[in-house]
Order: sequence, then C-alpha cells, then structure tokens
Amino acid sequence: MDAPSGHRGECGRIRPGELAPIRGRLEAFADDLFESLPRKDQRARGACYLRGLMLEGRRKSIEPMAARLGDVHYQALHHFVAVSPWDWRPVRRRLAEVMVTALGPTAWAVDDTGFPKDGEHSVGVQRQYSGTLGKTANCQLGVSVNAVTEQASCPLDWRLFLPESWDADVERRVACRLPERVRHRPKWQLVLDMLDELERWDLRPPVLVADAGYGEVGEFRVGLDDRQIPHVVQVKADTSAYPEQVRPTVVPTPGGVAVPDRATATSRPRSSSSPWPQASPPAWT
Repeated sequence: MDAPSGHRGECGRIRPGELAPIRGRLEAFADDLFESLPRKDQRARGACYLRGLMLEGRRKSIEPMAARLGDVHYQALHHFVAVSPWDWRPVRRRLAEVMVTALGPTAWAVDDTGFPKDGEHSVGVQRQYSGTLGKTANCQLGVSVNAVTEQASCPLDWRLFLPESWDADVERRVACRLPERVRHRPKWQLVLDMLDELERWDLRPPVLVADAGYGEVGEFRVGLDDRQIPHVVQVKADTSAYPEQVRPTVVPTPGGVAVPDRATATSRPRSSSSPWPQASPPAWT
C-alpha cells in the first residue's frame, strides 16, 4: 500500500494529504484483513490503527497516533489495541496470504530487528547485540520470516525474542503481565515455530535463506531438513563438513594423549551446510 513515487513523508511514511489517492485501496485492504473480527466497531478501529501506522511521525504509540488521525478518540484506539478481546491469529494469517500472493516471493528470509529502548520494563528488553543498530544496546529483538523479491519484502510471521534472563525475573514479568507460559526460546527455534505455523496456513517457502547466526546452528539446519524445506544458509569459513561415511578416530600422540583426528572426525550423519549429510560440526572443529 505504498504512496505514489515521490510522495513519501518522514521515515518513508505517508503525509495526511497524500493518503486520499489511495484511501479506497487502503480501506478495501483493511476490510479484507480484519474481516475475521466479530464486531463492526473493532473492524473500524483496526482500519484506523492501520492508517495511523502508515502516517508520518516517529512516535507510533497510541496517543500521538490518535492525534494525527483526528477522527478517532485515544481511548477507543487504546481499548482496541490493548484491551479488546479479539483473535489476532486469523488477521496475521490473512496478511501472510495476501502478501505471498501479491509479491510472488523468490525466497523467504530470516531476519532480526532491534528496537532501541530507554527503560527496563518493555517485554524482552535487555542489553544485547542488534544487527539493526550495529552494536550492543538496550533494546528488544524481533525475529521474523519475510517474503522477499528483488523489489520488495514483507514479514509473513514474527516473534518477540525473550532473553533467558526474563525467565526468572518475576518482578518485570508481573509488571508487563507476561503470561507464565511464555518462556525463553532460542531465536533459531522461534524461526522453526514460525515455519510450522506458516505450514499450517498452507504457506511454504520456495527457498529459505538465513545468515550465519542461524546457519551455524546444527539443530536449525537439521530442523529444516526434517521439514524438507529447501534452504541456503550462511556458515563461517572455518566450519567443517565431512562425508556421511566418515567416523571419528583417535590419533595417539607422543605423550600418550589421544586426540580426535580432524581428517576423519564427524558428527551426526546429516548436513545442509555442504553436499555431504552432517549436522552440527564436531566439538573439536
């Protein structure tokens, strides 16, 4: 739902006066996206929230968004986003279906996105490395699976990464109303969870691509193999891979200490980082 070329506002957002030419398309998109919501007022608030996200302005919290929209009260929009009991899963599924159809992606890409934060009480916030920010900072991390082409990309599914430190931090969990069932999961596992969910929505990647942050994890590669998902993942230059038939051997040393032999050692007979079947590289590589 981009504005015409040359009609972009701050941060790539649309200025209020530029919304009119695409208002009809946007309303039709919102009607389709929020069709699963049971009440008319909920569907109307969903359309308003969508417009608020698209309009220019760096602050995307409810109050400034409501002020920019002008035709919706802050309390009504806040109730829709934070309180109103509607099921977000059919909405997310419909968005994924629409975007896969619209883009015709050549691949799906795994990505991390950092959201800088000043305080300590946003869910999942801590000092951690963010590729988006290019440094370690106080931030939240979102993990997403994205449909990509040479011209465009769009997230199909996403998860907020919860650092392990949050599992035992009762005070912050209570303050954020974080459900007890929500616990730390490694980012690579979040991606497999999303791929399983997308599969339940009858969506499968033509090919999945990921950087070394995921490609170096043997369990992740094995998970893709188990799901029969074609993939191209980055690994480090010194990652070892061996033919399936190779088995570890012990090489004696002059001091009588046995050490694994790099030339013949291997791990489980599976691989997706090379043509040879193997999973995680052995601990001694």
